[in-house]
Amino acid sequence: MSAELATGVLCMAYGSPASEADIEDYYTHIRGGRKPSPESLEELQARYRAIGGSPLTAITSAQAAAIGDRLRMPAFVGMKHASPFVADGAAAAEKAGVERLVGLPLAPHFAEMSLGAYQHSLEKAWPGKLLFIRGFHDHPAFIGAVQGLLSESLDESWPDRLFFTAHSLPARIVEEGDGYYDRLLESCRLVEAGMKLPDWEFAFQSASITGELWLGPDLLSAIDKSGARDVLVCPIGFVADHLEILYDLDVEAQAFARSHDIKIRRTASFNTRPDFIAAMADVVADALARDMSKVEGR
Repeated sequence: MSAELATGVLCMAYGSPASEADIEDYYTHIRGGRKPSPESLEELQARYRAIGGSPLTAITSAQAAAIGDRLRMPAFVGMKHASPFVADGAAAAEKAGVERLVGLPLAPHFAEMSLGAYQHSLEKAWPGKLLFIRGFHDHPAFIGAVQGLLSESLDESWPDRLFFTAHSLPARIVEEGDGYYDRLLESCRLVEAGMKLPDWEFAFQSASITGELWLGPDLLSAIDKSGARDVLVCPIGFVADHLEILYDLDVEAQAFARSHDIKIRRTASFNTRPDFIAAMADVVADALARDMSKVEGR
């Protein structure tokens, strides 16, 4: 790592409302300034109440602190749709004297619609040298960390079928040439290459109702179609507990399991697990090493 530039890392995540009173503003921001309907707002509030509020901001802050400690560099936090925003994190880094900033979205799989938006926001906000990490879906340390989660769950019991999942996005991204789906499948195959797995398939979760087609198949529909009675879900597209894990998998999917007399469980979330923190530190260190090689003309 260069001794010439003071380096820091900005860890970024989607964000979550700080309280139930903030839910309307949060979803208005997600919707580009359009408020959700009263019916939608009531449903969203009910979901957050069901999980006791989202811990995502607190978890992201803890992840950033741990990654910074591991790398021995200052770490900052920026959220896409909630305070502190990406621009706030960039401003904090600049105030701290950082000259070279590594932008690390805490999401493995790049899509222009998702991680691309973090990149655009950070490029607008950061005046110094920027290294933006466009996902880490195939990084060996990340794959190894996923294998660790799966090993723990498979040691408990062997399911009929394993489902890898990630957040759905509008299906039009495929026609636009975005490789999001391909990167998701590559992650799954890399995990499989290093360990024995049950029969598995990929499904999407957490699609929004926007009036357009979203990527499928939907997880619950896929589980139903599979006929499996004992299911393990590995949400490989997520790295922390939040609404899409705590409600969509722990509440909604469990209600589906009870109504269909089947068993559904999931792998643990990474949150601040040491193997995940070490993997993210490796991702950042490798990006810095590549940048150094370019500077030195290797």
